[in-house]
Amino acid sequence: MITNISQLDLTKKYSYADYLTWMFQERLELFKGKIFKMSPTPSMYHQKVAGNIHGILWNKFKTHSCNVFVAPFDVRLGSTKNSKNDTDIYTVVQPDLCVICDENNLDARGAIGAPELMIEILSPGNSKKEMRYKYDLYQEAGVLEYWIVNPENKTIFIYVLKDGIFVGQHPLIEDDNIESPLFPQLDFKLEEIFN
Repeated sequence: MITNISQLDLTKKYSYADYLTWMFQERLELFKGKIFKMSPTPSMYHQKVAGNIHGILWNKFKTHSCNVFVAPFDVRLGSTKNSKNDTDIYTVVQPDLCVICDENNLDARGAIGAPELMIEILSPGNSKKEMRYKYDLYQEAGVLEYWIVNPENKTIFIYVLKDGIFVGQHPLIEDDNIESPLFPQLDFKLEEIFN
């Protein structure tokens, strides 16, 4: 039984089946089988921003068929509901927030396949992971819309999948109104999440 992350070989490729057996405190993600440690407990401001976004999303989707989830919540990318073998899944992420509209993409352990919307909130120490690695993973997995939220600069970058490639929208600053290309009901002032 693996009870400490130091028992793992960080150069080895691991599957979701391996991930399910680990019994330690540290949170981590698998990117194509490689272990990525998650940042330590987010700052109070990071939590406040995440809570504000969650509140807005919950309010906007409460009468909609989409579900809003907050970390920690496992999203298995590169897999489908028909994929019963956990040893064939090598990417497991825990986005800060995600929106899933297809109930078939949910099970008792989290999400299976790409959510429609993924939101990551930058923290010191995770910017490279969110800006490069997760961007590539989410694009490859077919996430339709990806938001990168920077609490420090009070900005949001929105990427929309077009023909398999993320296309960036105009960067948004605190005074702007956010209008989701995928979800018209997501129309609100950015200052609502950064106050």
